[in-house]
Amino acid sequence: MSYLVLARKYRPQRFDELIGQEVLVTTLSNAIKNNRLHHAYILTGIRGVGKTTTARIIAKTLNCENADAAKSAKACGECENCRLITGSKHQDVIEIDAASRTGVDDIREIIDSIAYAPVSSRHKIYIIDEVHMLSNNAFNALLKTLEEPPAHVKFIFATTEIRKVPVTILSRCQRFDLRRLDEKEIASHLKNILVKENFEAEELGLTLIAKVSEGSVRDSLSLLDQALANNNHQKFLSADLIEKMLGLNDKTKILELFSALLRGDFSESSQIFNEFYSRSSDVLQLLQDLLAITHKTTSTKLLKDYKLDDCSKFQQDKIHEIAKEISLNSLTRIWQMLVKGASEITFSSSPKMMFEMLMMRICYLAALPDLKQVLLIVDGDKNPQKKNQEKNIDQKIDENNDELINDILRSFEGSKLI
Repeated sequence: MSYLVLARKYRPQRFDELIGQEVLVTTLSNAIKNNRLHHAYILTGIRGVGKTTTARIIAKTLNCENADAAKSAKACGECENCRLITGSKHQDVIEIDAASRTGVDDIREIIDSIAYAPVSSRHKIYIIDEVHMLSNNAFNALLKTLEEPPAHVKFIFATTEIRKVPVTILSRCQRFDLRRLDEKEIASHLKNILVKENFEAEELGLTLIAKVSEGSVRDSLSLLDQALANNNHQKFLSADLIEKMLGLNDKTKILELFSALLRGDFSESSQIFNEFYSRSSDVLQLLQDLLAITHKTTSTKLLKDYKLDDCSKFQQDKIHEIAKEISLNSLTRIWQMLVKGASEITFSSSPKMMFEMLMMRICYLAALPDLKQVLLIVDGDKNPQKKNQEKNIDQKIDENNDELINDILRSFEGSKLI
């Protein structure tokens, strides 16, 4: 038999196997148990969170031959109807891809077939995937039937673009927004699957996959499949291998570059950048990594319990160390410069040159004194008596004497320019 990819092998077959969609599971389970099902549902969310899977689970639960399926809202998964629906071969569960069948004639075929009773099950179910791709005429043709379908018919729509679906369609459906999963949920799910497949992986590696998949379970399983193949299906999967496979830059090196920029050391910064550029010419990705480090450093500075799950212990210590040394104002200015640099590099014919100029600007910025320190010094020069009284300016700055700064700003002539 041909190899079955993880995303298909471990596709949920019952409501209790769906992860991260507790509201949807509870609502639909209660509706099935109490026999109070709506005639039309619309499922929306990003790719890979379980829209089509949920539609098939509903179809199986409603048409399961087991007498207890409706009472417990759990399909047996073993009867003829369950097996045929799982394989998308059941004649009473019609799956339609609206991306390839967008016209009004395709909808007329559905309308003509609705009048006929199901052949071998209790309900005739129409699953229309990517329903937002239907034309306006197709939506209009569906309106009346969708509002008052026969008792044996159920509609289940799935879409990633809910805003493109007409309000007239939405008003006739019960809507469920399937949320994207967080990194911990995906990493935990991947770990469970690896245990079943007799593999092991570093926690950091699974966290990286979860982060790159951006909340999509299917994407994470596809990346895990790729990582296992890249590792020649050996028993242990390292974080370094996953990091290289994903094309991510070494975070330790990114932190070295970030530290050099903060010190104003352009020579070292340029050397580290050239090492990156010799391996990959994707300058924009390097800038995105610097933005991520800036965000982590700022968050660490402001939030004591901020977690750096996708970083090693050494990298976490380094970020905490940088956060203690740099001021919040400097981090904010660096962030603004990096964001502006990203737009410049995107439209530049020479990204390398643009990035080098950006590094020069950041290094120069690091050499500039803090605004509070400048104000205190200028105020001391204007008022020698106050300067004598304030013997330790640095101590005042460390104590964050906002009252003193506000007083200087009120009397400082150049404050309006600032």
